[in-house]
Amino acid sequence: MAKVNPIQLQKHLKGVDYPASKEQLIQHAQKQGADDNAISALQQIPDQEYETPTDVSAAVGDIE
Repeated sequence: MAKVNPIQLQKHLKGVDYPASKEQLIQHAQKQGADDNAISALQQIPDQEYETPTDVSAAVGDIE
């Protein structure tokens, strides 16, 4: 799988009310027209509450 661009990912997550759950992040990104690669990356992050966009980027960066 190709690495997701963190800047593009954050554009798809713009407007999310934090803290947000993994499911909320996925749903928001889908509504914002995120591509399959970005959605796939979000589906692989741990199922937890994310406090900030930086937390999401760190979780996505940890995906092998």
